[in-house]
Formats: sequence, structure tokens, C-alpha cells
Amino acid sequence: MNYSEVIAKQFDVREEHVGNIIALLDEGNTIPFIARYRKEAHGTMDDQLIRQIADKLTYLRNLDARREEVRGLITEQGNMTEEISAALDRAATLAEIDDIYRPFRPKRKTRASVAKEKGLEPLAKELLAGQSSNADPLGLAAKYIDAEKGVETAEDALQGAKDIIAEDVSDNAEVRRRVRNLVMLGGRLESKAADGKAESVYEQYYDFSQPVRDVAGHRVLAVNRGEKEGFLKVSVAMDEEKPLNSIRSLYVRGETPCAAAVAEACEDSYSRLIFPSIEREIRAELTDAASEGAIKLFGANLRQLLLQPPVKGKVAMGLDPGYRTGCKVAVVDGTGKVLDTSVVYLTHGEAQAEKSGRVLKDLIKKHGVEIIAIGNGTASKETELFTANLLRELTNKVSYMVVNEAGASVYSASKLAAEEMPDFDLTLRSAVSIARRLQDPLAELVKIEPKAIGVGQYQHDMPPKRLDEALDGVVEDCVNSVGAELNTASPALLSHIAGLSPAVSKNIVAYREENGRFKSRSELKKVPKLGPKAFEQCAGFLRVADGADPLDNTGVHPESYAAAKALLKRFGLTPADVAAGRAASAAESLTPTGIAKLAAELGVGEPTLADIVKELAKPGRDPRDELPPPLLRTDVMTMEDLREGMTLKGTVRNVIDFGAFVDIGVHQDGLVHVSQLSDRFVSHPSEVVSVGDVVTVRVLGVDLKKKRISLSMKTVVEN
Repeated sequence: MNYSEVIAKQFDVREEHVGNIIALLDEGNTIPFIARYRKEAHGTMDDQLIRQIADKLTYLRNLDARREEVRGLITEQGNMTEEISAALDRAATLAEIDDIYRPFRPKRKTRASVAKEKGLEPLAKELLAGQSSNADPLGLAAKYIDAEKGVETAEDALQGAKDIIAEDVSDNAEVRRRVRNLVMLGGRLESKAADGKAESVYEQYYDFSQPVRDVAGHRVLAVNRGEKEGFLKVSVAMDEEKPLNSIRSLYVRGETPCAAAVAEACEDSYSRLIFPSIEREIRAELTDAASEGAIKLFGANLRQLLLQPPVKGKVAMGLDPGYRTGCKVAVVDGTGKVLDTSVVYLTHGEAQAEKSGRVLKDLIKKHGVEIIAIGNGTASKETELFTANLLRELTNKVSYMVVNEAGASVYSASKLAAEEMPDFDLTLRSAVSIARRLQDPLAELVKIEPKAIGVGQYQHDMPPKRLDEALDGVVEDCVNSVGAELNTASPALLSHIAGLSPAVSKNIVAYREENGRFKSRSELKKVPKLGPKAFEQCAGFLRVADGADPLDNTGVHPESYAAAKALLKRFGLTPADVAAGRAASAAESLTPTGIAKLAAELGVGEPTLADIVKELAKPGRDPRDELPPPLLRTDVMTMEDLREGMTLKGTVRNVIDFGAFVDIGVHQDGLVHVSQLSDRFVSHPSEVVSVGDVVTVRVLGVDLKKKRISLSMKTVVEN
């Protein structure tokens, strides 16, 4: 198979570029490195597209491996023919290959295999061949009566022969292809209540029916979970006449008695063997497609969450709310270093609340706290109300933000947290993590297993291996798009940098602790087990602020330093001018024509030179700084304060297939249904909003009993 050709057609890109990507991957290059530093080879594709191409390449290679495995198995049996070999060559999916192999797959004991053991296979062939005559099937079957073999009557023999035909029909790859296509086009996914009186979150699916070809992924996952939990009975319904007619057209010849027997075998094959199997396959296919969609959405949400703008350099207080065990408090400086910790009891009566207020005020004053991060878990609303009232009593300006604490408890109990904060109780570690999440979401969230962060739908129903692969890829892309400061990055952050394993990341930190700050990128070569290939992959993504060479604090790869310095020389500048910010005006003066001319003169590709120019203009830049800042609050509302028609600003917390959940400053996030996201038609919420977006919403309705808030982002039309 020509992988480059197949992939290029699917993604509508140049075959040459795909071939280059495949070669680079096979040479052991990482996707972030290929995307950032080999742009000439692939035409400036982004990391997400390259990752999709890599996934497709893996699928195609697995497909070919399975194709050759099946070819070998059939050949070993002595059953290979030119037709079968050609069919294997044409097969474009694993399902097609498995259909071809089905007749040759070793079978457990079946009705057909029992009939064959009784010597009834010749009778089955007679029935198929005798459809053009008026032969009596029972008369033909009478010759096969053999009490010793368990064939007592002609009816027994005829039934056994029909069982053999039924299995042959079921094993026919063309039959299965036709039936599968017909069910995909005309079938319906249906669900009914397992117990009609049971109350559950699945009540909308107690009488559900939707065409297989149209059913939305989130509905597939919902009915699957309802079935798993025992609330639903789920099936695929199909008018059987079309598939039966298709099968009959391949097997039934005429209207003779033998043809009638063959038709009966076909009907039995469809109802007993083919349709149940196809139903399982189609449900599995729907589930796979829905899972891939959910994983893709989870990945998109995770990407937006990880790339939230950091609140840099501010002293932060983290509050991990709780009732019985109190609210855990941690104060960290602008770099995330823990300055102080405490536990206060905001909900344990008036006296304790007053004491808690004094403790928090003292901590804010003592350490110059500028922002407060409040975890959104248990007792979050009470903590937010308390904090808002407290801030009114302060003379200095302090803001707060409710932070998604998903995964904080997982992290605080982890080995990594124990290594980072051995002197703190795990409950206090959680408060530290919450504070750091506001300061630098990316650096803190990479310490947590991605699927524990909770910005998806049905993530616990996803194939674990596939989910982990996809989310790990998102984390890797995000970390490398931002880069890491070599002298402050944690091992957890470094382990996601291209080319660095967890072990080498620990070695980098150990080297730093033993030898002091890194003075240059090239010093990385002295780190144990960090070889030339790893250096090539990671160097461009690691920054050294205030190092010996200002280029080490840019995204310029060391392999391009000569070109960067030659470019600076053309403008009468030096690397020192880059650090002083004096290269910006020269870089901005370059036009695309100028870049093309200089690229030819300097012997580098235009995309590479364009990236060098961008980096020289803004050394040490963080792409997150260009995004809108997070929405910080100084006051709080409750659901009871909400009124229909009220307009508010909020932060998108999660995007799912049927809408987006928005934090509007009350404990419960409001739902903007997909139909309320825009004045125009929206096929999927991700077209309009992303996690972290600050949006203006209008309250449509509030259900205090069910704790539901309905919101709209549509324009209000004045009468």
C-alpha cells in the first residue's frame, strides 16, 4: 500500500509532504519537533494535523499487518485462491479483512459443524444445485438417514443441510457487506426502559428511536451507559425484507421445492446468525465513532484549559473548601513556592467564621496576597461567599477566581506530590495545587493524569489506551507550544518536552541542583543519558533566561543559530540587542518578499526564517500572553439572585456535543444549549466556544429544585 498516497487523499495535502512526515517519524523524530522545526518538509502543517497523519499511518500499518496475517493463515490451510488474495488486497478496513477470513476461522461447535460431522454437507450442495429441478428436498434427504450418526429422519437430514447452508451464507463476505450497508442506511438505534417505572437520568431514552446513520455520538454513549447500568434495553431495529431480498438474490434460484428450502436457510441465516452479528458490529462501530468524537472533544477542551493565560508573578492564596475537615489554605509566591499554610473553619459557627476571617486577613497582609483561587468542590459556594465578604473589608485590591479542582485530590495523594512537598499533609498539597493552577495552569495541570481533569463527556466509558494516547498527545503539544524555562521547570513539566523521558527529566533537575543554574542550552549535553538525538528534539523548546547566549531564551533552535546571527548582522545587531528588545523594529520591517530573499541568501527555508524573525522580535515570549486574561471576580451571586433576562459575563468550563457549561459566578454552571449559542445555525458547540472563553450570556431560566440554569448567547431582538 502506498501510505503517502492514501493519507494525502484523506487529508487533502501533498503526497510529498506526507512522505516526508513518514520518513521523519520513522527516523525517531517527535511530532512537536517535526511541526516546529521541519516546516519546509511538510508545508507548515500544525502539530494536530501531523498527529492525525501519524495516527492514520499507524492504522494503515496495522491494517496491512492483519492483511498479511490472514493471508498467511489461509495459505497455511491450503485454501488460498487468486480471488481471495485479490479480495484481501482490496480490503480497506479491518472489518472487510475479518469478513474474508470468517469462512476459514477455526470455529467452535455449531449446528452446521455438527451437521457436517453427520455427513450432510453433500445434501446441502445437492439442495443448492437442485434449485433448477423439481426434486423433492425430503426425497433427497431420505438417502442420508443414518441412525448411528444421529440422523433419524429425512426431516433431520434436511434441517442439518439447511444449517450448513445458513452458516455458509453467514460466512459470505459479500452478504455481510450488503447487509451491513443496508442496516447502516435503514436501521434504527432504539432503546426502551428496562423497568418502565424506574426513575433515572435516562428517562428521555425510555422510548428512543433514531436512524443509525444520524444518531449523535453523545446519544450513543448515553444509551450504552444506561444499558450498562440496567436502566435501558438497547437494540438496532431493521425492516428485514430488504436484506433478505439481497441475500436471496445471491442464493435462491427459481421457485422450486429446493429453492424454497434454500430460501428458508437464508432466512434462518439472517435472523439467527447474520443480523445479530451485524447488530453487534454496528453498535461497536457507532460506539467507536462516538468514542473518537468524545476523545477529540475532550482533547480540544483539554488543550484550551492547558493553554489558559497564566496570572504571572502574583502572590496567590489557594483555598480548598470543605465542611467537616475545614477549608485548607496555602499561600504561594509568584514562582509557586509555598510561603504559608493553614486550616480555617468557615462553616463551623459564627465564632469560628470570625476567627477564620482574622486568619485569612493576616495571611493576606503578611504575604501581600494579590489573588485568591477557590476550588469548586464541596463547600465551594460557602467559601466563595465568605471570601467575597472578606474582600470588601480589605483596603488593598484582591481578586478571586473559582478554579476547577478536578484531579487535585488525585495529585495531592500521588508520589509526585509527596516528592515535591514532603513536609505537607496531602490536604494542604491540594490547596497549594489550586493556587498554582491560577498562576500557571499548564505547569500545574501536567502533573495530573489528563482524564482526571474532567473537561469531557463520558470519559470513563472511553477505551483507556486510546484516551490516554490522545490526551497525552494534547499535553505534549501544549507544553511544547509554550516551552519551558530550563532552570525552574519541574520534572513533571520537562517530561512532556519533546525527546525527554521522565528519567532524563529527573536527571536534568538533579544536574541543576548539583551544578547550579544552566547557563546555556548546550550544557544539556552534560546531563546523564541525554544523548544527541534527545538534545536535537528538546533544545528548541527549552529556554534559558539570562544565559550566556540570548538566543537560548528564544524558540530559535540551536541548529539555526548561525542563520539567526547572520540575520542580525545584516541589521547591524548582535544577540545582546535581542535580549535588550532592540531587534523588534528590524524584524517588523521585513516583508514576505524580504524574507524570501533573505532565506535564499542565508540558505534556510522561508518558514524557518519567518519563525526566527518572530522569535527575535519577542524573545522569551509566551503565546498564552496574547490571549484574553481570565475573568477575576470581587463579588459573588447565588442562584436565588438570578432573574430571567439578566445579562452576565461568564467563563466556559466545558464544551460537550449538545452545548457548553458556563461559570457565571454562582455555584452551579449554566448550560447554553447548542441551539442558543449563536444567531446562526451551529452544528457543534466547538464552532463557537472553547474552554476558558469569557462570554456574555443571558439567563433564560432557573430551576432551583433541580439546580439547573439555562443560558443563551443569542442576540436579544427588541420589539
